Amino acid sequence: MNTEPLFFIALLPPPAIQQYATEVKSYFDQYYASRHAFKSPPHITLQPPFRWQHEHFAALRESIESFAQSQVPIPIELNGFGAFPPRVIYINVDRTNALLTLHRNLIQHLENSIELIDPKEKSRPYAPHMTVAFRDLTKQNFKLAWQEFKDRSLHFEFIASHLTLLKHDGQRWQIHTEFPFRMEAEEQKCSN
Repeated sequence: MNTEPLFFIALLPPPAIQQYATEVKSYFDQYYASRHAFKSPPHITLQPPFRWQHEHFAALRESIESFAQSQVPIPIELNGFGAFPPRVIYINVDRTNALLTLHRNLIQHLENSIELIDPKEKSRPYAPHMTVAFRDLTKQNFKLAWQEFKDRSLHFEFIASHLTLLKHDGQRWQIHTEFPFRMEAEEQKCSN
């Protein structure tokens, strides 16, 4: 059994949007018997799950921190729902240049600084999304749910001002560390 902890890096929306997304997950649980999305807070994945040794955690933290300190907050727009048939339904995240650049630069930075490489991530286009149902959503329930959600309107905007490192505790994903982007850190110094 692999004992190295699992991590991933994401953007988390503000609490009000997290609450809305959690309510949508609850709806999928109640009406479509899909609970798996509850295993993580609502998020937009930037670096998919990876294993990392405890003894090298400082290098991982320093790498993410130095990257975050080189970034400025970016606007994020959520528009409607999308799907990856036959099992995934998600809140659609607009593929803006700012978000695509942040993702590409983070992946490159992690590869260059700590040799963290995800071959699948490098071979497919980045598809930002916020999952609300997957894995335990049956194909039949996917078809029913997608009919209900495909034309449902939704629109949120927020400013992403930090990266979040999440760690799997054996049951679910927990927020481990947040890394503020440069402008946020400067504003905190000014207000102290």
